[in-house]
Amino acid sequence: MLDKIQIVKPAEIEKRSMEIITSELNGRTWPEPEFSIVKRCIHTSADFDYADNLCFSENAANIGVEALKNGAHIVTDTRMAWSGINKKKLASFGGEAHCFMSDDDVAKEAKERGCTRAAICMERGAVLAEEKNVIFAIGNAPTALIRLYELIKEGKLKPALIIGAPVGFVNVVESKELIMEAGVPFIVPKGRKGGSNIAATICNAMLYQL
Repeated sequence: MLDKIQIVKPAEIEKRSMEIITSELNGRTWPEPEFSIVKRCIHTSADFDYADNLCFSENAANIGVEALKNGAHIVTDTRMAWSGINKKKLASFGGEAHCFMSDDDVAKEAKERGCTRAAICMERGAVLAEEKNVIFAIGNAPTALIRLYELIKEGKLKPALIIGAPVGFVNVVESKELIMEAGVPFIVPKGRKGGSNIAATICNAMLYQL
């Protein structure tokens, strides 16, 4: 089997991967920066379903790129998504990535109120959004999307963009549909697929447009 392994320099691996993805899309294209987002989601997951399930509200990708260019902050629902975001690139435009999930007071408040830590974290993000332009990148918790929807409808939050990519089976599809009806810019992989890596990938795909 070793004789079938290709010797590829590290710098060439991503380039070759993108060429393969473009080829296997069989001529399908999207306007930029949507095309880059689609390709990077496929690159991260090796799953071509993202060519069909990624949904963009009108001009959402460009809105996200412009927000990041102007120093938008990113709030995530997991440390994994936070870790995957290119924070050096984000900081070069004045932005910062935040995840409040491991904060002791978040766990305490969630227990007292009988809700999830993810919901509390979205409330913290909404407070941040009173001073900063904020993109929410959700890759795990449907309850985060549900709380964002509630905050939007209560008039307490106007996010720059919501990346709604929780993965799983319970309330995942329904929470994504709520965000798609919330009247704010969104990028959402419809259905059960997503994940923290996909949420981070979408953020990075927009950052790499700058």
